Amino acid sequence: GTRDMIGDCAGAIIGQDPFRTEYLWQRMYRGTFYPPGREKIHALGALDCALWDIKGKALNAPVYQLLGGRARAHIECYQSLGTLGLKGAREEARKVREKGFRAIRFHGSDPAGGVFNSRKAVDLTAAVCAELREGVGPDGDWILDAHTRFDMPDAVRLCKLVEPLNPFFVEDPIRAINDPGLFKILRAQTGVPLAAGEQFGDKWDGTQPLVEQGLIDYLRVAIPNVGGITEYRKIAALCETHYIGLVPHFTAPISTAAVVHAALAFPGPVMNEVLTASLPAYLKSGFEFKDGKIYPNDRPGIGVVFDPEKTHLIDEIVKPRAVSGYQRPDGSFTSL
Repeated sequence: GTRDMIGDCAGAIIGQDPFRTEYLWQRMYRGTFYPPGREKIHALGALDCALWDIKGKALNAPVYQLLGGRARAHIECYQSLGTLGLKGAREEARKVREKGFRAIRFHGSDPAGGVFNSRKAVDLTAAVCAELREGVGPDGDWILDAHTRFDMPDAVRLCKLVEPLNPFFVEDPIRAINDPGLFKILRAQTGVPLAAGEQFGDKWDGTQPLVEQGLIDYLRVAIPNVGGITEYRKIAALCETHYIGLVPHFTAPISTAAVVHAALAFPGPVMNEVLTASLPAYLKSGFEFKDGKIYPNDRPGIGVVFDPEKTHLIDEIVKPRAVSGYQRPDGSFTSL
C-alpha cells in the first residue's frame, strides 16, 4: 500500500478499541463509498496485523494461540530462486535440499534478447524442470511458477510435458489467473497440481471461485495482500473446507512473522516461500528460521520486536476521519 492508503485506513480506526479486530477490519474496508482495490487492501492488511500484534502483546500470548493454537510443529519452506537455465539447475536444486528445504521453485528461464517466444519457452522450461527433478531427488520437490506468461495452448503443452516429472505444483500457468472458466479448461487437460493467488486481494478477488470449484490445489495468497490476519483466517477456513493447501507467497519479514502465526493454526497442508531468512536492522527479533523450516516461538503478539530508530518515519496519523456506510441496528456494518 501507499502512504495515502495507510493514512486513509488509519484514520478510520483512530480512537477505536484495538481488540475489535473484526469490526475495525469492516470499518476500514467498508468505510468509504467505493469498494477498496488491492492497494488499499494491502494497507488495511498491514494495520490489521498491527492490531493483532497489539492484542497478543496485551494478553501476553502469541497470536497463534488466539487463533486456536498450533496445528503443526513447524512450517516447511521452499527456496525461491527466480529464473534458471539448463546449466547449473540440477546443482542449485541439490544445494537447496542440502539446506533443509523441502523444495525449490523457479519461474522459467530468461528469454534470449528479451524476446519471449512462448513455444520455445515451453521446451526450455520443461528441460529445466527435468534437471530440477534430478537435483532434488526422489524425496524432494520442485515447483514451476509460469508467471502468467502463457496462453492456453502453450500452458496445456507445458503442463503435459512436466506432468511425468511429478511437480509439487505449477503456479499461474495461464495469463488470466482469476478466470475460473479458463482454469476449468486447463484442469480438464492436465493432471498436474495447480496453484494461483499471489496477485489476489481479499477472498472475493479470485480466491473464492477457484477454491470453491476445486480449480486449484494450492492457494498462494499472502499477508498483508489479502487484508491481514483477520481476512487470511477466513480464507484459510475456505481452503480447509475444500481441501486446498496454503502456500503463501513470500513477503517482507514483519508480514512473514504474521503469516507464520496464521499458518501454524491451519490444519491443512502448508508450505511457505522463502527468498531470504535474514532479518533487517529494524527487527531485533522476528520469525525463527532454521534448516529450511520456520518454528513457532512464545513471544507475545506476532513475535516481532521492532526498533523504530533503525527506520525512517514517513507519517504519523493522529486524527480520526469520518466513516461513511450503513450499520445494522446492532452496530455491525452492512454496506458501503
